[in-house]
Amino acid sequence: MAVLKVIEVLANSDKSWEDAAKNALEQAAKSVKNIRSIYINEQSATVKDGKIDDYRVNVKITFEVQ
Repeated sequence: MAVLKVIEVLANSDKSWEDAAKNALEQAAKSVKNIRSIYINEQSATVKDGKIDDYRVNVKITFEVQ
């Protein structure tokens, strides 16, 4: 039986929500091993001059505890 843990990570991107999620995963993978899944919990954006300036995501990352 595997023991799994979930952490919550916030990340951003100036390109897209998908890129922000990718950034969250890449940063988490630097210190967390055995990542099993990523769940997009929330998406938001900041607006500047009537256009989206920054995409933000709140993700939950599940990994196996060794």
